[in-house]
Amino acid sequence: MAPKRRSTPIIEGRVGMYVCGPTVYSDVHIGNCRTFVSFDVIYRYLMYLGYKVRYVRNITDVGHLEGDADSNAEDKISKKARLEQLEPMEIVQKYTNGFHEIMHRFNTLDPSIEPRATGHILEQIEMVEEIIKRGYGYEANGSVYFDTNKLLRETDVYGKLSGRKVEDLLVETRDLKNQDEKRHPSDFAIWIKADERHLLRWNAPWSEGFPGWHLECSVMSTKYLGERFDIHGGGNDLKFPHHENEIAQSYGACGNTPANYWIHSNMLLLNGRKMSKSEGNNITPVQLFTGDSPHISKAYSPMALRFFFLQAHYSSTLDLNDASLGAAEKGYRRLIDTYNTLKGLSSTVSKSEHALAGEMEQGIQAAFDEMNDDFNAPKAMARMFELCTVINKLADGQLSTDDAGQHTLDTVTKGFSDLLFVIFGLLDESAAGADDHMDQLQGLMQLVIDMRQQARLNKDWPTSDKIRDTLNAIHIELKDGKEGTQWKINEK
Repeated sequence: MAPKRRSTPIIEGRVGMYVCGPTVYSDVHIGNCRTFVSFDVIYRYLMYLGYKVRYVRNITDVGHLEGDADSNAEDKISKKARLEQLEPMEIVQKYTNGFHEIMHRFNTLDPSIEPRATGHILEQIEMVEEIIKRGYGYEANGSVYFDTNKLLRETDVYGKLSGRKVEDLLVETRDLKNQDEKRHPSDFAIWIKADERHLLRWNAPWSEGFPGWHLECSVMSTKYLGERFDIHGGGNDLKFPHHENEIAQSYGACGNTPANYWIHSNMLLLNGRKMSKSEGNNITPVQLFTGDSPHISKAYSPMALRFFFLQAHYSSTLDLNDASLGAAEKGYRRLIDTYNTLKGLSSTVSKSEHALAGEMEQGIQAAFDEMNDDFNAPKAMARMFELCTVINKLADGQLSTDDAGQHTLDTVTKGFSDLLFVIFGLLDESAAGADDHMDQLQGLMQLVIDMRQQARLNKDWPTSDKIRDTLNAIHIELKDGKEGTQWKINEK
């Protein structure tokens, strides 16, 4: 096993992170949601550690073509505009708004900068000019191509990220348009001459056309983060050709590769298979929220889904299915309930239990240690679940110790809260929307608990049982412990 590396930012105390954002021609894919939630946790944790983070996530609103950047097909945004009888920028705005709405439902933080490709056409033209000037690009019939053979002859940077051999890169080709314009089939377009169908087009020295798909990320990442920055992220499917071609372009224009660390999230499967609309193996975020899909038996809340995304390391595949979603929903609820129990304990625990609190504090530190090891959220959560049993036994009076320690449960409670809400970005959905009436509800429940307690003191067991059973029927659970009776609302 290779030794672990300690990551060090280029500028002390600061982190620059670029993540490839959505192409806004349709509703956001649930697999992309997993990717953006994963990077949201990374963003949150870096800030929690005290780093000043500049997080750049682009919007692709230049309708790059189906497949490779120079395939013989209509571009995605223009095609959708034609089908919906809208202007291309109406399509862009509609699906950008939809993307933001879904991301906010998952409680992701907005990036520091969210640049659009169409707002950086001049810079893209300038990068193409620089690539040509340095001998890595050539013009043919109004289009410009990157000379991959030249790059491979001079350096070994191309192919390292995806693990592809030089021979594989040189034979990598598809049935693409304008192959006869290229010096080699592996060359890729960085400026494309527009045909009469293409709605999004700009004037450039070589032709009226549009930039290649890979170019926008090279331009926007270096514009806002510098020629060399800390982290570049995206989905695993972007390693080749997108990220390899970004590396080629940055080297061709700047003489160096762009990022110190590349982070890729892995695929989200559905019922053990790759998602596919044509095969009917597909589900949208909205369908998950509403339950309107044959693939699931019920609706799942945004926080249950966010919790589900964090059940596997970002670099591992994750299988979305009804059983795993149900388990995630229960796990999410258990952590929230345990935190609420912990809040009550932190103000009432006796000194004789402080040593046990110290052991729990070590458990919290272990969770942070897991996060320090490549942002391992599932292992950090596993440490928290280990603490759930201890916390609930302590609340029930099943655990105690005579050894007075120096630590307090306040530290444990803060660590648990920070992990759950600040770093993992979860919300307590049971309290959402109920804040205005929580005081009244708390007072009403305290009255019911007092009435039940009085019935028990009077040995009026029928009344006591009726109160308990009636509350159970409306999914309110009473839990008797040494600090009194607590209540909680259970999932229906």
